[in-house]
Amino acid sequence: MSDTSPNPHHVRELEGHLGVLDSLSGTALGVLSAASGIYTYLGVRSLLDTDGALSVFAALAYSIAVSVGIFVFWTYLMRLLPAMRTARARLGLLGSMVLGSVAIVAMSSWLNAAALAGAAAVEQHLAHTVQDYQGSLERANTIALAAQGLERDVARVRQSFQDLSEQEATGDLSGIAGRGAVFRVLRQKAQELTALETQINAQGPVIDQAFAEGNAILSRMRALTVEPGPVEARSVEFSEEAVRLAGLITQLRQLSVAPLVSRAAQDLSASVVLPRLNTNAETAAGQQATIDSVLEVLGQRAATLAEAAAAVEEMTPSEEVSYTPISAADAVIRYAGNFVPSWAGAIAIDLLPAVLVMILMVTQGAIRHSRDRMPVEDSLTLAELRAAVAALREVEADLPPDTDVAHRPTPIRNPAE
Repeated sequence: MSDTSPNPHHVRELEGHLGVLDSLSGTALGVLSAASGIYTYLGVRSLLDTDGALSVFAALAYSIAVSVGIFVFWTYLMRLLPAMRTARARLGLLGSMVLGSVAIVAMSSWLNAAALAGAAAVEQHLAHTVQDYQGSLERANTIALAAQGLERDVARVRQSFQDLSEQEATGDLSGIAGRGAVFRVLRQKAQELTALETQINAQGPVIDQAFAEGNAILSRMRALTVEPGPVEARSVEFSEEAVRLAGLITQLRQLSVAPLVSRAAQDLSASVVLPRLNTNAETAAGQQATIDSVLEVLGQRAATLAEAAAAVEEMTPSEEVSYTPISAADAVIRYAGNFVPSWAGAIAIDLLPAVLVMILMVTQGAIRHSRDRMPVEDSLTLAELRAAVAALREVEADLPPDTDVAHRPTPIRNPAE
């Protein structure tokens, strides 16, 4: 079994260690407070827009206030919390320590993290913005190319009307050969679709050029995220490139011919200029019957084109992306998950004294526990014993001379004699 009896030598040993460490604690706490103040100064400077003397003075004043506050706060706790004897008092000061730690993180730690990882966080923001722009550009190009695919549908409908017009010219459609009323209606619609097809073909090179230019801008933006040098200067150039890219994405959205094909499909059967029929009643009746059939075919082709155009228009559009410049402190907060080591270091430099407070609490508690179980004579130091002997001699000297010797206290010799 282990010996759990109080040991006066162990208590004196702990007290001796505390005496030596007490002289180091203030120095260590001052160094930690100064280091936190320096990084706080750098974090505050990243938030200020101007570079004048007033900004430097404001950042310096804030960092000094933070350093002094941290030093005083932890000094109070290192002195008072280990000396508390009741659970209620300890809980009260522990609650104060938690509240003060939260305040320190709010006024200092996040600025320390901004100084440690601010530039990297801003670069992370630029990289995320590039990804967003790339997704928006590719989506706009995909929709534009899908709309260009409607050219095949338009060409198929146009070819069907040309074939019908040739059949009408030979008399295979209405039974009357020639270029009469039915022929002119079919040619009219074929020419409209030919014009639409030409317009769609003209959009192809423009789309390809816009997409290639957008990719070139994206390459430049990616290079800006990793180039050496101050991130603030790179952010300005990055913002200019982002404006150009946003304009190209908007242009790609407008180059989609799906709305144009949809309107053409609506006009295909609605806007038919009917020619004058033959004066012969029998011939006119035949022409009218053929024209009615042609109009029915027009409606069917128009519905097919409208469905194809609607399928393109219903595609999920590209997201609206805009680049917003961000400060180093805001970037560290937004992308905190990517900079956990920096956050841990920034918080640790401010809250490390809490570990020292806990160590002092445990040590002081062990000393008090041993002293409470130790007899009084074991805890007396030589100085205290000499003072007690001197007091006893003064009491003996004040006793009357006729006091019975039997009732006089036994003289105590000074151990030093």
